[in-house]
Amino acid sequence: MALRGDPPKTERFFRPEEGGHKYAIDMVKQIQQMNKGIYLDSDLQNVTKTDFCVGIAAYPEKHAESPNKEIDMKYLKEKVDAGADYIVTQMFFENTRYYDFVNSCRKEGINIPIIPGIKPITSLSDINSIPKIFHIDIPYEFMKLVEKCKNNKEAAEAGIEWATYQSKELIKFGVPSIHYFTIGFSQNIVRIAKEIF
Repeated sequence: MALRGDPPKTERFFRPEEGGHKYAIDMVKQIQQMNKGIYLDSDLQNVTKTDFCVGIAAYPEKHAESPNKEIDMKYLKEKVDAGADYIVTQMFFENTRYYDFVNSCRKEGINIPIIPGIKPITSLSDINSIPKIFHIDIPYEFMKLVEKCKNNKEAAEAGIEWATYQSKELIKFGVPSIHYFTIGFSQNIVRIAKEIF
């Protein structure tokens, strides 16, 4: 995965270290050069070619730093044209966001696999913190489900229930696979996998 990364918590914007890449597209280009045996270090030229498959990130609801969806799509298409082989989306909680995003990509000539990213919530605070951090919407139906929860254990159960529902619907839609954001938790993903297969 060629990811630019996030800024440190103490900074508002991402700044690469000296010699680093400011944008993910630069990483995609560098990896494709390595696949041709061309390296940044001149001593490594033509030593061996790599054979990396390159994944990139995309945002069904728009990257937080992008002014609009159109600009976001333009940059995504540039990363694809630079040699990306597949896309993994940022988390979303409403599958129609993913379906609409895939349709928009296809209209733009982006025809590589688009893997949906799913994040089951694990605590009551997730329902408020995730939209602020990632600038994504929480569906009203999911909010109602979580509002009934009395503690984090119940919220985690609601997260499993919702992610299982999302996963089953995405599989019906014909997704190439599903990426789960675990962020330190894995047992919930094990349960979801058992439910959907």
